Amino acid sequence: MIAIIDYEMGNLRSVHKACERVGLDAVVTSDESVVRSANAVILPGVGAFEQCMTNLAATGLIDAVLARIEAGKPFLGQLLFTRSYEDGEHAGLDVIGGDVLRLPDRVKVPHMGWNQVTYEEGCPLFDGVEQETNFYFVHSYYTKPRDASISAATVDYGLTFDCAVWRDNLFAVQFHPEKSGVHGLKMLENFGRLVA
Repeated sequence: MIAIIDYEMGNLRSVHKACERVGLDAVVTSDESVVRSANAVILPGVGAFEQCMTNLAATGLIDAVLARIEAGKPFLGQLLFTRSYEDGEHAGLDVIGGDVLRLPDRVKVPHMGWNQVTYEEGCPLFDGVEQETNFYFVHSYYTKPRDASISAATVDYGLTFDCAVWRDNLFAVQFHPEKSGVHGLKMLENFGRLVA
């Protein structure tokens, strides 16, 4: 079972429906016991970073989420980085060292729409997905990991930045698989295979 974390933010319904569509056993939950027994965790991210962290802390689920990550269970989601500079400086889960930075003024913000993604061969989320496939983005910030080797995919939007990272059981993407048509569904199906 995959636990989709309900912290009163994020596009939970869209993510859940996309998981159902590819046959994944997923449940939207804020129940700590369910999260701690889950075979995998999805933490959708939509909204301001600080509010997301505040809401996640209010659920009391941070320790449960971190325990699943430390147990090596597949994780797909947000808030993994050390800090975000969205409307100030705010601490993240600090599972991945690095920062969340605002897109530069020279590009249109927010970055909204379809963009081609170039991925690193071998990343299991992209199995069966063609290089330069378009995925759907809606964001004003991007991630800058300290360890460049965890980059799983990049996108060019006036600057080239990581739009997916991968380390062991951890996966995070800047685009929205649940809104990216058949290719996004393929990624969720691939995530489900990791869970199985």
